[in-house]
Amino acid sequence: MIKVLIVDDHVLIRRGLVLLLESYNNIQIIGEASTGDEAILFAERNSPDVVLMDISMPKGLDGFTAAEEILKLNQNLKIILLSMHDEEVYVQKAIEINVHGYILKKSQGGELYDSIRTVYNGGRYYKVGIPNDQIKRMFKKQNSQNSILSTREKEIVRLTILGFTNKQISKKLMISPKTVENHKANIMKKLDFKDKSDMIQYGINNKYIEM
Repeated sequence: MIKVLIVDDHVLIRRGLVLLLESYNNIQIIGEASTGDEAILFAERNSPDVVLMDISMPKGLDGFTAAEEILKLNQNLKIILLSMHDEEVYVQKAIEINVHGYILKKSQGGELYDSIRTVYNGGRYYKVGIPNDQIKRMFKKQNSQNSILSTREKEIVRLTILGFTNKQISKKLMISPKTVENHKANIMKKLDFKDKSDMIQYGINNKYIEM
């Protein structure tokens, strides 16, 4: 059974999605939320398998921000963004924050079910007005950016996320503290980061903590 959380600020849309998805015997709607903040709290307490997340919610956090926060709590949870927007800038943002699916609200019911089943089984499902070849290029570009760092640099980012100091990192990797500092400086330069928090956020978003 696939446990699903539905997040949308319009109650009629939520009700419609519930009625649609309840017709499938392998899907269980375990909750609804009207804001991004509610979605984060619910996901933390109830661990759904898939979250259907509206992007545009005027109260509280938007869908993009809420999705990022939920993925920080549980990297195994799958998120599908629901939107009226199929412009490239929206799709690119979804790819950058590493959500698993993006579909339009005007999609057919079968597509919604397919998206849930696909991401639940470990795939990605992006069904928008942009050609598939273009979406593939966008993913490829994002992945190439993620591979800019060397294996050693990625490990230093991971240890930094976990709270290790430069001295502790140097002992763990058997290198000098000065070498750790040099690696961090190179990381900041390669990715054009302004401070340590940028590096930590980058590592979290790109799942370095799971290495």
